[in-house]
Amino acid sequence: MAKVLLSWSSGKDSAWALHRLRQQPELEVIGLFTTTNEAFGRVAIHGVRDALLRAQAEAAGLPLHVIPLPWPCSNADYEARMSTFVEHCHRLGVTHFAFGDLFLEEVRRYREEKLAGTGITPLFPLWGTPTDALARDMLAAGLKATVSTCDPARVPHQLAGHPFDAALLALLPAGVDPCGEHGEFHTFAWDGPMFRHPVACHTGETIEREGFLYTDLLPGTL
Repeated sequence: MAKVLLSWSSGKDSAWALHRLRQQPELEVIGLFTTTNEAFGRVAIHGVRDALLRAQAEAAGLPLHVIPLPWPCSNADYEARMSTFVEHCHRLGVTHFAFGDLFLEEVRRYREEKLAGTGITPLFPLWGTPTDALARDMLAAGLKATVSTCDPARVPHQLAGHPFDAALLALLPAGVDPCGEHGEFHTFAWDGPMFRHPVACHTGETIEREGFLYTDLLPGTL
């Protein structure tokens, strides 16, 4: 049986990829892996706190492998740390890395090139699914997520900290991908069929940094 590690951003696409992978009996998802910012203790890009990341992994019933990255992080630093991690995983018997990418060809090509010859095969369980249908399927299945980061140049400011729901989809301007695949927004998934129980969290303050809005998500409920 294939032994799979899933790249975990903390968002809805990663969570849905886990759900899809678990529906394939020939695959065994044995863990999650993610990169975090050493300086801030948060998930790269999404800005989610390390404590919530670990709470997600516990709710998913899977071990979490964290790859800390320096800040600032050059591409050379990133690739060196990922290469070390890939070698370690191969020695442990991991056969596949799975990713929640949807349709960006250059991203998929980069992952395939970096894993070529390593003994680990990339998987893309969501690849090519129309994103409008994908968003509706997620919501219908009970996936719940909150916007952690958004680009106010491309989406309304009120998306910051907004639930990923039908109301959010209705707010998206024409041309914005319903799943935010072009980086228009990122989410934190806290409930759904991939979790054994909800991840308790609530929204804190929203700040603007380097042109993006970041909503701080805090462990626990109010």
